[in-house]
Amino acid sequence: MSVEFSLRVELPLEAFTLEVELDSSARRLGLFGPSGAGKTTLLEAVAGWRAPRAGRIELGGRVLFDSARGLAPPIEQRGLGYVPQEGLLFPHEDVRANLMAGQARAARRVSDPRALFQRVVDVLELGALLARRPATLSGGERQRVTLGRALCSGPDALLLDEPLAGLDLALRRRILPYLVRVGEEFDLPMLHVSHEPTEVAVLCDEVALLERGRVTAQGRPADVLASVWRAERLEGAPENVLRGVVSTSQGEVARVALTPELALEVSAAGLAAGARVVLGVAADEILVATQRPEGLSARNILAATVVALDASRPGVVLRAELSAGGPRLDVLLTRASTESLGLVPGARVFLVLKSNSVRVLSAL
Repeated sequence: MSVEFSLRVELPLEAFTLEVELDSSARRLGLFGPSGAGKTTLLEAVAGWRAPRAGRIELGGRVLFDSARGLAPPIEQRGLGYVPQEGLLFPHEDVRANLMAGQARAARRVSDPRALFQRVVDVLELGALLARRPATLSGGERQRVTLGRALCSGPDALLLDEPLAGLDLALRRRILPYLVRVGEEFDLPMLHVSHEPTEVAVLCDEVALLERGRVTAQGRPADVLASVWRAERLEGAPENVLRGVVSTSQGEVARVALTPELALEVSAAGLAAGARVVLGVAADEILVATQRPEGLSARNILAATVVALDASRPGVVLRAELSAGGPRLDVLLTRASTESLGLVPGARVFLVLKSNSVRVLSAL
C-alpha cells in the first residue's frame, strides 16, 4: 500500500520539542492524545501555519515541506482543507458567501466548482441554511458550514482539528454522521486531531498516539485505545465500535447485519432498512457465558472465541472474535469471573448484549 502520510517534524515548543516520525498508509489517520501533547501544533505544521525547524512533510505523494531542500510552499499552495476548532466564519456574510469563499480557491483546482459546491451542500445538508448569517446558527450548524467551506476549496486532503470540541454530547452525536459521510463521499486523505476515544474509533482507520511531542503508539484505533486504557490514562470502560447495515426495522427495534451471517438487534426508532450504521457498546455492558444461556430478556446472544486476555490493570479485558476474521469485541470482566469461568485464549464463549446497551453512533 502507498504511504498517504509521511511526517518528519522537529519543532521546539515552550514545554518540549515536537519530534515526530510518522508514516501511514491509512486514508483517515487520527492524532490522539492528551491536551498539550502537540497534536494541533503538528496539524498546523502540515497546514503551513507553523514552520518546523527541520523535517519533511509529505501527503499523498506531494511534498509540502522539506527543510533539506528549502521547500516550504505557502498555505494557499498546499491544497489542503483546514477545519480549526473555532470555525471563524465571516460574521457579516451569509452561509452561501462563506461557502463561496472556499469555492474561489476551487476555481484553480477543480474542473466544475459549481458542481462541487452543490455536492457539498447536499452531503452536509446545508441548503436550508444558505441565506442565514453565522450568528443565527447553532454550534453544530456552524461546524457543518466550516467543514463545507473547507470542502468547497477542492482540497487534496482534509485537516480536522477537534471538529467536535466545544459541542455538547447531543450535538456531537448529530455532527458525527456528517463527518462519517464526508469520509465516504469525498474519499480524501484526512488527518484528524482528537482527544475523544469514540470520535477517533469511528472516524479513523489508524491512530497515532502523541504524548509530549512524540508518537508513542500507532495502529488500529481499538488496539491503541486499549493500550491507553490499560495504562490507566482513559476513564471508563473501552468502547467497541461496529459497522453494519439495517436489515429490518420495526417499532423501536432495528436489526443490524454486521456480516451476512451475523446481526445485532438494537433499540433505535426510525432507522430505515438499508441504512449504514456505526454502533458503540461499552466493554462493561457485555456479559460472558460458557454455555448458551436461555430465558433471558437480552436479545443478542453471540457465539465467539476468546483470542486474548489482558490483566495488566484491575479487571481483565477479554478480546473475543465473533467469527473467523470477523468483528472483535473487548469485554471487561473481574479477575474472579475470569477464573471461575475458566476463560483462556481459544475458549468458546457466548456474549450477551441487551439491545438498549448498543448505541447508534452514526446512521447514513
